[in-house]
Amino acid sequence: MASSVAIPSDTFKLGFIGAGKLAENIARGVVKSGILPASRISTAHRSSDRRDVFSSFGVKVFEHNHQVVEHSDVIIFSVKPQMVKEVVLQLKPSLTGDKLLVSIAAGIKLCDLQEWSGNTRFIRVMPNTPSAVGQAASVISLGGTATEEDGVLMGSLFGAIGKTWRANEKMLDAVTGLSGSGPAYIFLAIEALADGGVAAGLPRDLAAGLAAQTVLGAAAMVVNTGKHPGQLKDDVASPGGTTIAAIHELEKGGFRGTLMNAVVAAANRSKELSKN
Repeated sequence: MASSVAIPSDTFKLGFIGAGKLAENIARGVVKSGILPASRISTAHRSSDRRDVFSSFGVKVFEHNHQVVEHSDVIIFSVKPQMVKEVVLQLKPSLTGDKLLVSIAAGIKLCDLQEWSGNTRFIRVMPNTPSAVGQAASVISLGGTATEEDGVLMGSLFGAIGKTWRANEKMLDAVTGLSGSGPAYIFLAIEALADGGVAAGLPRDLAAGLAAQTVLGAAAMVVNTGKHPGQLKDDVASPGGTTIAAIHELEKGGFRGTLMNAVVAAANRSKELSKN
């Protein structure tokens, strides 16, 4: 079957349908990591600004999307969710089973992508905005005839912009609620911490820097030590000290429950959007 033809990992060409910031982040990460040279990456866009951005680091920029498809072995659809169906249907005649198709559009299910394209060799990936600094959390879900090798290839590509995980597609709404929307929760927390520092007497620039670095350092401790966050919290909170007094205030304000509710609310909204 054509769908089982292996993608040549040492010579494959990568194409982006959609040339927005996330596509740019992925392309830059792939080139910087040495996974493949810019000369084997292509996209298409009408805007001269976006064309210039991709051309500036060596990516081939075509006039039309169908040229990208014809030129590529792996095609990543990075257009807005409301545009995916129209774009996939337009390109359907060229989306043959020897090509690996990938969608990073939130809320668009594999069953729909496969139906519109006429190709079951499809993979969904849910990255997030820290891809801009090489710190994305990306979750990969394989479609009908996507192979284990295809999944490994996607892990390599998206590993160039951060960390990757595999999960069943049914988990992607929850993934959206946690890591997809999660950076916004953390930005809000950093802003609030900085405001607290200002309220306590710190100058704004010092407060903002300390807040951001504190969050970065705390996250690194969770990742690098392997300790449970609760244990790390207990290690900081000495009896009768400043930290436990602050934690008491957070608990009174429903801090943990509010964050949990935020994740669930975003996941539920993702489910609603996927039905529309």
